[in-house]
Amino acid sequence: MGWGRTLFLGDIGNRLDIEDTERDIGDLKSEIRGAFHKDMSQDKKIDALISDNAELKLYLASVIRLLVTKGMISPEELTAVVEKVDAEDGSLDGQYDGEII
Repeated sequence: MGWGRTLFLGDIGNRLDIEDTERDIGDLKSEIRGAFHKDMSQDKKIDALISDNAELKLYLASVIRLLVTKGMISPEELTAVVEKVDAEDGSLDGQYDGEII
């Protein structure tokens, strides 16, 4: 490959260099297409997670409003329970990674 092949083999060496370069370009294109496909797959998964999260929020908000409307729990009681559960995993950060029950 390179000037040595062209120098010794002339046009044939030059053509071999061109073929090597074309093959390398093809390999790079395949690699880029694969990475792009992987990114698209990740984007679809993220979109699905966002959609699932929004649906969970909808149902949770509906259940909470129903419980409050029926007088089964007050907003203050709910806030107190949420804060207690939030603290159970060691930090008041608005997240929980412990057991559900």
